[in-house]
Amino acid sequence: MADDRRSPAVLGMHTAHPARLYDYYLGGRDSFEADRRVAEEALAVAPELRAMAAENRAFLRRAVRHLVDAGIRQFLDIGTGLPTRRNVHEMAQEIAPETRVVYVDNDPVVIVHARALLTAHGRVSGEEAGGPGPTAVVEADVREPERILADPDVRGVIDFDRPLAILITSVLQFVPDPEPATVVAPFRDAMVPGGHLVLSHPTQDLRAVQAARVTGAYKRVGIPTVTRPKAEIERAFEGFGLLDPGIVQLPLWRPDGPVTPDLDRIWMYGAVGRKL
Repeated sequence: MADDRRSPAVLGMHTAHPARLYDYYLGGRDSFEADRRVAEEALAVAPELRAMAAENRAFLRRAVRHLVDAGIRQFLDIGTGLPTRRNVHEMAQEIAPETRVVYVDNDPVVIVHARALLTAHGRVSGEEAGGPGPTAVVEADVREPERILADPDVRGVIDFDRPLAILITSVLQFVPDPEPATVVAPFRDAMVPGGHLVLSHPTQDLRAVQAARVTGAYKRVGIPTVTRPKAEIERAFEGFGLLDPGIVQLPLWRPDGPVTPDLDRIWMYGAVGRKL
């Protein structure tokens, strides 16, 4: 396991990072001053970012619950972000304790927190008889699919001969190039039929002015950010059959209850696909 005693420079304390911005929108406390400055600038032009972050987590919870109920017992969560309440392994293992989970992120702060959380609960790479399935944390970038797929910690937890779910939620907006279909393709090709892709992504199809202002605020501090139209997000699901209701605004994906009346303020799409 890598040494997690990191310097401020290595941890990126002076540079805003998407994972910590997201944590700030969710009301978390694991952000630095550089993150908070950018987050407040973005919130000034689009206060709905807090609601969007919450809806993204709710979408992820519903998707994970559906997939575990459908028999999926392996999850590869890429761009996981900082640990929060009801993390993927907690949601999945509450229903099926044997579920295996690997978290992947490129932020050293995320890695430190995730490993500390899982180690405290005895959940990092290892499985006691009758206990929870193994869980691992890997430092890598979604733009490095071959590295992720070949990582020994990933391979030690995930059996690629069995169906798994790959989660890429609120991540690909920080990958301006290549387009999502190109990023997703190697992960899709590594999956057997019956595996699933869970993806969410902001769009300029709705509230284009606010979307442009937020991406502008991010770009000014060196965070390349894009929104994408529904057609481009749909191409990421090539080779998958979309589960009902398809690619929709996050609150509309199999809601547990009444949908927020401020639906037009949630300019993010979400969808789940099953590999054919």
